[in-house]
Amino acid sequence: MAEAKLAVRCGANAMGLVSAMPSGPGVIAEETITEIAATVPPGVATFLLTSKQDAPGIIAQQRRTRVNTLQLCDRVAADCLRELRAALPGIALVQVIHVTGEESVAEAVAVADKVDALLLDSGNQKLAVKELGGTGRTHDWRLSRAIVEAVKLPVFLAGGLNPDNVAAALAQVRPYGLDICSGVRTDGKLHQQKLERFIANAMMSSAT
Repeated sequence: MAEAKLAVRCGANAMGLVSAMPSGPGVIAEETITEIAATVPPGVATFLLTSKQDAPGIIAQQRRTRVNTLQLCDRVAADCLRELRAALPGIALVQVIHVTGEESVAEAVAVADKVDALLLDSGNQKLAVKELGGTGRTHDWRLSRAIVEAVKLPVFLAGGLNPDNVAAALAQVRPYGLDICSGVRTDGKLHQQKLERFIANAMMSSAT
């Protein structure tokens, strides 16, 4: 709760709340997600990061946590997306694309008309234990830029961002928004000075 309040004070436009994942840091209990989501002020989106791939499971998570945005961290079938739309009107759907190669551009284009936004991250769904984000690694930003140019909806950029590379990321990719985690943390905790510097550098770069 303290970190959520700090992020809002520093100017975050959205809050990422990580539910159960096959790997990676940052997972918190659904009870905590629900508590945080209920206190986030209007105008700040609450993103539930979910690894579930079935509509009933995702719908139940949203109804328990009351978030306003679902960040689908694994691939979700078109039928599932349609079911989510029907069951959760007004809840935004953000599909994560793990940028691993040229095939990621086609994957992004194929799903773009079924969701509200895309989020480009570094991960690998083909591993025995899936990586669905939280790697702290950058990926090929040339592919990310190709996705931004190929679709007509907001695209968020994630993966290895930090205060020192955010300006270059914005210049090369031109995303709608940025998703930051490990790059503004120290010893697993949100670091105020790093977050403030990240936001300042991002805003300065956007202004130019």
